[in-house]
Amino acid sequence: MTHTASSRSQEQGVGASTPRPDGTLKVTGEFAYSSDLYLADMLWGATLRSPHPSAWIRAVDIGAALAMPGVHAVLTHEDVPGRKFYGLEHKDTPVLAIDQVRYQGEPVAIVAADHPETARRAAAAIRVEYETREAVTDARRALFDPASPNVQPGGNLVRHQPVRVGRIPEAGTPGAAEVLVTGEYEVGMQDQAFLGPESGLAVPAEDGGVDLYIATQWLHVDQDQIAPCLDIPKDRVRLYLAGVGGAFGAREDLSMQVHAALLALRTGRPVKMVYGREESFFGHVHRHPARMRYEHGATRDGRLVHVRAEIILDGGAYCSSSPAVVGNAASLGVGPYEVPNIEIDAYGAYTNNPPCGAMRGFGAVQACYAYESQMDRLAEACGIDPVEIRVRNAVSQGSRLATGQVIDSPAPLADMLRELAAMPLPAAEPSSDLRSLPGGVAQTTHGEGVRRGVGYGVGIKNICFSEGFDDYSTARVRLELLGGALHVQVHTAAAEVGQGLVTLQAQIARTELGVERVTVAPADTSVGSAGSSSASRQSYVTGGAVKTTCEAVRERLDKLRAEHAGRTLEDLVERFGPIEETREYRHRPTYPMHPVTGQGDSHTQLALCVHRAVVDVDVELGLVKVVELAAVQDVGKILNPVALEGQIHGGSAQGLGLALMEEIQVRDGRVLNPSFTDYLIPTILDMPPMRLSILENPDPAAPYGLRGAGEPPTLSSTPAIVAAVRAATGLPLARIPLRPQDIALT
Repeated sequence: MTHTASSRSQEQGVGASTPRPDGTLKVTGEFAYSSDLYLADMLWGATLRSPHPSAWIRAVDIGAALAMPGVHAVLTHEDVPGRKFYGLEHKDTPVLAIDQVRYQGEPVAIVAADHPETARRAAAAIRVEYETREAVTDARRALFDPASPNVQPGGNLVRHQPVRVGRIPEAGTPGAAEVLVTGEYEVGMQDQAFLGPESGLAVPAEDGGVDLYIATQWLHVDQDQIAPCLDIPKDRVRLYLAGVGGAFGAREDLSMQVHAALLALRTGRPVKMVYGREESFFGHVHRHPARMRYEHGATRDGRLVHVRAEIILDGGAYCSSSPAVVGNAASLGVGPYEVPNIEIDAYGAYTNNPPCGAMRGFGAVQACYAYESQMDRLAEACGIDPVEIRVRNAVSQGSRLATGQVIDSPAPLADMLRELAAMPLPAAEPSSDLRSLPGGVAQTTHGEGVRRGVGYGVGIKNICFSEGFDDYSTARVRLELLGGALHVQVHTAAAEVGQGLVTLQAQIARTELGVERVTVAPADTSVGSAGSSSASRQSYVTGGAVKTTCEAVRERLDKLRAEHAGRTLEDLVERFGPIEETREYRHRPTYPMHPVTGQGDSHTQLALCVHRAVVDVDVELGLVKVVELAAVQDVGKILNPVALEGQIHGGSAQGLGLALMEEIQVRDGRVLNPSFTDYLIPTILDMPPMRLSILENPDPAAPYGLRGAGEPPTLSSTPAIVAAVRAATGLPLARIPLRPQDIALT
């Protein structure tokens, strides 16, 4: 191999802003998403869903649907050949409702027909006799009221995780807090709002199995759940990653995967299922809404003495990933602050509300809003600047988390806060451009009634899976000679969901092997599991797997070079054939939290981000314009600068949405706004300019020293924006998203 080729490969290696191979296709509309899949003889699937949040099913009549021309199958739970339940952590979710429904939108029956409209009409023709019953919709009542009906047979508690550190001194005793602030906070139900709705294509195979082309976040866990329900061996359920139009956690759980597979095996024809936007709101999990009570005690100079908290997370009708969400909320419930005495109780509840599960920053986002709101209240009570009170209590390397885990890598939070506070503020006077004012081009104001506020937010997020989960990834790397030039193929099952992992895998291969031509094979289940594209883990574990496997290939190359001195690598690969290696990569072990004290080294890695928000608020109409977001984030090692900036911008946008506009409105268990007309997400006009400072303080335990970066900005952006609105209005604002009626002063 020549030095020139090696130089070119390094220009596109780790640390470079290597372009995304799918970027041009996506912006020009040529990229094939899962909803674009097509086979000439395919059928179309549709789902009949419950209109009730809680009811007994007394009868199901499919006769009229079956009699319709063009209908090839109508299936209920009686047609599920294997296990009738699936689930990420507990197998509690019915493939199709059996004797009852526990939330509005629960699948009851599925249809396959030769046209999508025929399938929808057939589903509507199914007659279901329901006996409605009281819906359990208040999570606190579900947990603590003995008279509350049980949503699940074992009761309404998903998980209770206490955390106990030290002992909170009683008022008036030595060491007791001199300043005390309490607050109750509420976080609404946020949707992941990915643009590509659930979709996929199931194709029956000659061996009695099924090939499933699907947009998902975790191919192998889908396979593990689907195969037992179909009652066929796992190796006959082959999954291939189709184009994914966003995920953010909502594709961790099954949606239409098992339904399409059931219909394909019953009809012997390929079956495509595509949810419409309204159905998508019912077809996936959401962010857990939360109610939280916090008490912070401190000395008069703002040093934390204790934190007491109760965190109640509404998990909806089924378990999904609620246990992990509760664990995150409990373990990170005091934030990145040194607190000698802690008393936290975090609960996950079953209700008849829509199921909730993974969403970017899950568990940590809800707690962050509460503890950061408390830090601002404490700063005011102590008469201390909100940045300074955070600096005085900030963790650093060597500090202990609430779980007792020692932070054993750089955590320069105090320095990050000082840098953030020193950043220049935007111009004080609003622009004459109406788009820069609250209400925008609607001309609700020309500057009158507009007040400016500045606020800060700090967040700490765990990276990778926690609490003893066997978290690993597998990579297969093949070096061969194609067309007279060296070529590397990287194959993993890691889901590219828009975060740029395909680009990164190629960058790592170029860096480790010095080969310019690298192809990343489509992800599927023919290679070992790579785990989920969640928890900001793929750069860490799949990046680590690709790096480790490339090192194994390089070792074999070095051995050949030593045995055949003077030969080029091209000659060696041509003579001895392709070199291929497969390796698994695991991060250091983690351990479950103690069930009583919450102590334990439960997390792999921790990441910090701090935000400053500048907002203009029309206090007459309750409208908010975010003028600027500034952020400082420590990423350990920058692997792709442009992609990294995109992750910070994207995480901040979702945090802005949670602060100001995004909420699934649920009343008595019913969703009132399942559309992008009524569920609002930030657009380019809502996102302000961002000022970024990206720090590199390598984590010695991680590949290249990297630190997962996708989730932390989602945490800290929300409380920063709300703090800025508080500063402008003087209102307490204890619930998010903020609504105009919460803000307007007249």
